[in-house]
Parts: sequence; structure tokens; C-alpha cells
Amino acid sequence: MLDVLRRIVQEVNGARTLEAALSTMVRRTRKAMQTDVCSFYLYDTELERLVLMETIGLKPQAVGRVSLRLGDGLVGWVAEREEPLNLEDATAHPSFRYFPETGEERYSSFLGVPIIHQRHMLGVLVVQQQDNRRYDEGDEAFLVTMAAQLGGVLAHALATGALNCPTDPSGQAVFRGVAASPGRVIGTAVVISPPADLDGVPDLVPTDIADEVRRLRNAIRQVSDELQATATRLIGRISSQELALFDVYQQILSDASLGQEVEKRIEEGQWAPGALADVVRRHVQYLERVDDDYLRERAADIRDLGRRVLAHLQEDNPQTPESFPEQSILVGDEISAAILGEVPRHKLAGLVALRGSSNSHVAILARAMGIPTVLGMVDLPLPRLNEAPVILDGHRGRLIVRPSADMQRHYQSLIAEEQAVNRLLENEQDLPCVTPDGHALPLLVNTGLATELMAALKTRIAGVGLYRTEVPFMTTERFPGEQEQTTLYREQLAGFAPLPVVMRTLDIGGDKDLPYFPIDETNPFLGWRGIRVTLDHPEVLMVQLRAMLRASQGLGNLRILLPMITSIDEVDTTLRLIERAQRELNEDGITVERPRIGVMLEVPATLYQLPALAERVDFFSVGSNDLTQYLLAVDRNNPRVAGLYDACHPAVLAALARASREAAALEMPIAVCGELAGDPAGALLLMGMGFDALSMNTPNLPRVRAAIRRVSLANARALVDEVLQLTTCSEVWQHLEARLAEWQLAHLLPPKD
Repeated sequence: MLDVLRRIVQEVNGARTLEAALSTMVRRTRKAMQTDVCSFYLYDTELERLVLMETIGLKPQAVGRVSLRLGDGLVGWVAEREEPLNLEDATAHPSFRYFPETGEERYSSFLGVPIIHQRHMLGVLVVQQQDNRRYDEGDEAFLVTMAAQLGGVLAHALATGALNCPTDPSGQAVFRGVAASPGRVIGTAVVISPPADLDGVPDLVPTDIADEVRRLRNAIRQVSDELQATATRLIGRISSQELALFDVYQQILSDASLGQEVEKRIEEGQWAPGALADVVRRHVQYLERVDDDYLRERAADIRDLGRRVLAHLQEDNPQTPESFPEQSILVGDEISAAILGEVPRHKLAGLVALRGSSNSHVAILARAMGIPTVLGMVDLPLPRLNEAPVILDGHRGRLIVRPSADMQRHYQSLIAEEQAVNRLLENEQDLPCVTPDGHALPLLVNTGLATELMAALKTRIAGVGLYRTEVPFMTTERFPGEQEQTTLYREQLAGFAPLPVVMRTLDIGGDKDLPYFPIDETNPFLGWRGIRVTLDHPEVLMVQLRAMLRASQGLGNLRILLPMITSIDEVDTTLRLIERAQRELNEDGITVERPRIGVMLEVPATLYQLPALAERVDFFSVGSNDLTQYLLAVDRNNPRVAGLYDACHPAVLAALARASREAAALEMPIAVCGELAGDPAGALLLMGMGFDALSMNTPNLPRVRAAIRRVSLANARALVDEVLQLTTCSEVWQHLEARLAEWQLAHLLPPKD
């Protein structure tokens, strides 16, 4: 039975259009269950009705004409309750409703199951038969399992259906991912293709299997011709034994070898580049494990041939263009910082990628540059998007492709509203951040870019709360040397002097890799990251510490922040290394003072070690993003569970309030440098809890400053007391929105859809 399930899912997944996917689903299910009828009712969210979209066994003319509300009829009963319904005599059920246009009066037995994907009900799959017998437990279990397996596949087919339907080229489709940088923009999709990297090829469902096979054969033929031409040129220059290697290459490329396997993978539902990458990786992994030296060497041959074929396949895909439309929204499998540099800044309006996360390098850059960005958009059909009109919503992680006229007008009004608020707030950005009752709350910025305008920022901030030193590491092809780092750090420290600059030691791992120092782990967020990496590589950390200290000479505004601390031992070891770096520099004739040292409170374990930490360091900085992630056991960069991530979860707020109270009792300065600090409502909560400073991305400064200047400390404290009594995230947000509206601050929140 598992084989049958797998085949049906693969066939549905490989369908070229939404209509083909639904047709395949009902026909294959009917055949597998040997029943008289199989039908699918799609839930139309706009109509709020279940529409008969495909059937085999009922009258074909009923398709598209029969529809039901939730709770209406047996199908509506299944959808409303989101549970299976198995009946021997359907007409005896109180919810039964007869539709004469279907011709279903002949069928008494009924079994319906909902198809649900990520808590969203997509529709109902129904089987019926004539004889008065109840479907047995095996039948019900099969259909329930089938529905669960098809949820993701059907969600993808529904999302891409309008894009893949040749009869409706203007159809609107909405895709969802992880919101990585806020803002909204209307523009044109510009699809960029990755280089010929077999490990960087995304998984995509082919829209035309025959066309993918044709592309593969053309690419293989081109590589074969190139190899033959190379071999011809080398005749007389290398031995016949070495020339024979080219015959081996031709054999590997032949239809009976590599080509045949890749074609089979395409027919199973993978586009040509993905199928090629799958097959090549499988061969390479096998060959690298064998004992025979000759065969192990062939792994490199297979990999090289795969890259050559992939390069030709990618010639058919849209490449990064030489010119860009005015409102370019870059779309790709994975977008790098190097690609951003190729696009004129005045034309770059937004970023979208299948991979990446809100903490990735490109997300950090996008937020610093104020570019709306959505990542982790796994369902995007890249080949269909190039030059399509799109709307990007970086607040809610949405990409709307080929939006309707009404949708465009709606978003134009939202964008205009947001721009008007920004212009209004810009006029007070040089004013002090002080509440109406006289409480001053320092605002700091998160940075990592040399391109930010330091001179303009200095009058608006109290310092840099987080300088991400990993950004310079990400933009090179090797670990930067001590002098290189010293130059970079000196630029930051001198540019913001005399304001304090908190420099975090190298924080890689998790979702932040270095191209020359990859960290491949099954669960990276619970693995080798942050201080764990640098303590295991003191040669890297010592160079960085020496560079920081050298850069601070004569300025006195350096602060060093230690990331991903989980134990006192880690702090003690790092402090010894800092003392050693200072001693070494003094011995070299470079006199430097010991800077203030802080730890990031981002692992829940640190919340229970504050007294011991306070004995060793000078300040605390809460990384609310990771603290939220670890407290809730939610990877916010995983689209399946990102909706569960909420920095205003009651447990997170309780933990933050507790940390602030305990830090105050220990007389330890404590700041917040996560995204919650950059949200106006979150900033008011943090102020009310007693945090000493807030650090955020530059674009968030205006709204946060405006909120603090308009709400007294007394009201903020009362707000915290009220919120800490609430038990759900929705209650917290509803209360925050109500309070901000009461204080006439609703305009500081992002415009709603």
C-alpha cells in the first residue's frame, strides 16, 4: 500500500497544471480503492465555499457548478469539523443534502476526508459506492493517509496553478515565506540563476516534463560535442591511454548511463537541473565511499561532467540581466551579497529567495539598506516568474504574482500611507528620545556595514548596540587578517566616537556560514555556533580580539560582546583570551585599555546564571530573536513553523521581565538588540520592563522614537502589568493594538491588509 501511496503522490506532484494534478488525484485514488466515485471539493477562501473541482463517477457537468458552505451537506460537515466521515447510508445522516446535477443518488456509501496543509483546510476528498456497505477501517486509513500525503503537494499545485495555466496568463497567485526585512513594494520580478553549482540547485516541480527532457538531452549533446572537440585538439599532445579517458566521459554521458537515470528522475517529478544534481550526488557519494582508488577518482569525473551539463541547462534559464527595470525585485534560489552589488541601488526594490532566513547575511544587509525582503519561499516556480508584475510584502512574508487591479490599488494605498508616516516622523529624528514624564531611553543601532552614514546617524543615536563582525568575514574568500580587521574596526569606532560601539565576536553557525568555513549540521541552531566555534578555534578569536583592541587605541569607546554563551566556563575562558591579547599588544608596545565586556542573553540557560555572570562581565545584551526561538523551540526560518514564532509570546515576555528585574537588582546595565526592540509596541513593553537601552536596525529608529516620545514611563509600566496577565499571543497583540490606538499611535504600526 505504501508503494501505491508513493506513486500517486509522485504523479500528482509531477502534473503540469492544477487541473492535471486534481484529475490525477481523483483517478488514481478511485483505482487504488476500487470504488465507484472519487471527487475533490476545493475550498475557495474568497467565496468561502467548497466547489466541486474534479470527479470521476459523478456527472462531469456538475464540476464547477456544485458548491457548498462550510457545514452544508456531508462535504461541508467534513470541512467544518476537519475530520473524516464514513457512512454506510449517506441519506440517513442529518447533514445529507442532495444535488440532482451530480447524479449521486445511486451511491449510498460515503467516505470523506479533509485535506489540510499547515492548519489550512484546502478541500475534501470523497469516495462513494453503490452497495450499502460501510468502507472498512483499511479503506478509511488509506484515504486519511492519502490526504495527509497530498496536503503539501496540493498546496503547491494550488499556489502555482494560476502561473502554470496557459489559458489564464494574468491569474493572480500568492506565495508565502519568512518575513526578513519589512516594507512593501510593487515592481517587476527579475529571476537570477545560480552559478553551475550542483549543491545550489533547488527542488522544483517541472511544468512540462517533455520540455525538461528535451533541455537535458540538448545540454548533454553540447557537453559531448565539447569533449569530442577537446579530444581532437589533444591528439598528438597526450598519449592514447590518456585520450581514452574522453571515451569514458562519453560513455558516462550516454543515454544508457547518466542521461537515462536523470530522465527517469525528471519523470518522477523533478525539473532537469534538480534531477541532474540528485543523480550526480548519488553517484559521487557512492564512488567516494568505495575502497578502489580508480573508482574513487571517477567521482571527480562525474562531478565535473555534472557541472558541465548543469551550466548548459542554466543557459536556458533567465540569467542576471545587464539592465534592470526601475522597480526590480530580485528572485532566486539563494541571493548573495555579491549579486546585490551588481544591481544599481536606485533600481533595487525588493528581494525574494527560496532559501535563506531572517538571520542570514542577505537579510542583515537588506534590513540595513531598507529593502523589503522575503526568504524561505519554498513553493516558488522560478522559471515562471521572470518579468512578471509582483507585489512584495516584507511585513507579512508574501509575494503576490500578477496582482489584480484591485490588489494593486489596495497596496498602492498601503504604501502611500506608510510613506506619509515616514515623512512625518523624519522631522523629529534629531530630537531626544525622552518620554513625556522625563524618562530618557537611549536608542542604539545594529550595524555591520561600512556603507551606513555614520555622520548622519550620530546625532540620532546613543551608540552602536550591536556591530556584527561576521559581515566582513562573509564578504571575503578567507579569514581576514589582523590588519584588515583592525582597519575595519577602527573605521567603525572612529566614525561613531565618542559614542560606544558594542562589537560582537564572530557569530557564525546556525544559518550563517562562511563560504570558506562551512558548518554542515543536522540541527545547526543547537550545534556548533557563536562562542562555541571561536573557542574551538582560538587562533581565529585571538586575531579578532587583538584587532579590536588595536582599533580602540586612543578612542576608549569599544565594548566587546560574547554571543551564544551557555556556561560560566565559556566566559572565563574568553576573558583569559582577552587578557592575553591585551598583554601581547602591550608587549609589542601598543598600549590598550581593557574594554567593557558583555554577554548576550540568548540561550535560556543564561537567565538562571545572571549573578555569576554579573561577577565577571560589565553589561548584558538580550538577543531577543534567539531567546524567543529557544524558549519556544521554534525555528523561525522554517516556513512550516515560522507562524509559531512570536516575540510577544507570554512566556517570552515573562522571561524578559524577569531578566530586567534581576539585572536591576544586580546593578547591571541591560539592553535588548533583537527585533522586538525595533517594534514600536515591543519597545514600549521593554521600556516599561526597565531595560536601559534598545538597539535596532536603522530604518526602525523613527517609529520607535516617536512611540517613546509620546508614552510616559508610567503608562508603559502599566502596559507591562496588563500584558503579563494575558495568556495567549493573540490576546497580547490585540491589547497592544488597542492601547496604541487609545494613545493615538496606531499609525506607528505597519498598515494592515
